[in-house]
Amino acid sequence: MKYLKADEIFPEHVLNTIQEFIDGVYVYIPRKNGEKRLWGEKSGTRESLKKRNSEIYKKYENGIKVPELSRIYYLSEQSIRRIIRQEKAFCTDS
Repeated sequence: MKYLKADEIFPEHVLNTIQEFIDGVYVYIPRKNGEKRLWGEKSGTRESLKKRNSEIYKKYENGIKVPELSRIYYLSEQSIRRIIRQEKAFCTDS
């Protein structure tokens, strides 16, 4: 999340009104209802991780062992096992 200077984005009358309630503190302004995004949606990270996790599961299904997957993807064996469990559950639910 990027911080913006209020005096650069709000008209002076709006800034004066806000300063009546709070002055000199950080304020989080939430998104409008219906405008919320999930983590990683905007940057593409969410989709990228879904693709990576699917790849890991397919390689595991094709016989590549957890230690090797851990080395290939620079993840702990525990993380690889968690991804495999999640992907397996996803595949059986679908």
